[in-house]
Amino acid sequence: MQEVATLVIESYGPEVLNFLTAMLCDHADSGDAFAQACEDLWKGLPRFEGRASMKTWFYTLARHAASRLRRSSRHQRFATISEISDVADRVRSRTRPHLRTEVKLGFAAIRAALDDDDRMLLVLRVDRGMSWNDVARVMSDEGDTSEAEISRSAARLRKRFQSVKETIRERAIAAGLVGSQDSDAES
Repeated sequence: MQEVATLVIESYGPEVLNFLTAMLCDHADSGDAFAQACEDLWKGLPRFEGRASMKTWFYTLARHAASRLRRSSRHQRFATISEISDVADRVRSRTRPHLRTEVKLGFAAIRAALDDDDRMLLVLRVDRGMSWNDVARVMSDEGDTSEAEISRSAARLRKRFQSVKETIRERAIAAGLVGSQDSDAES
């Protein structure tokens, strides 16, 4: 099991950590949530049923770890399993923020101002390129969601995504990041 957990964390860890950083807007908190997600993956691996891909499951674990971190008082540090914490530390240490430009910072501020679910939707769909069904699985609050419910949820998320894009466009125009003619040409 340790080999499988190591492979999953090394394969998907950098993008899951970036997802958490985008969600939590704090490198220390995202590191804590990442360590907790790695521990959850390690402990939960024997019970993994394969209803979603390993990647989708890891994102779901990360989302739940971030939620628990937000609810915890004063963001208590999570303890990690020693065998898996080394892998998590390697992934965290090699994942560094990219150089930022004014426009990137402006869009980052717009994203940060979105509510958590809208920001998560953007990260999963745009940054990670997940399918709508996988996005619905990650964002689902229920573990045993039927495929029909996943499809309905995916359709709702697609509509919500259009609304989020419009909000970002309006805020980007207001902030002077893009001109109104730039966004009209994209439409």
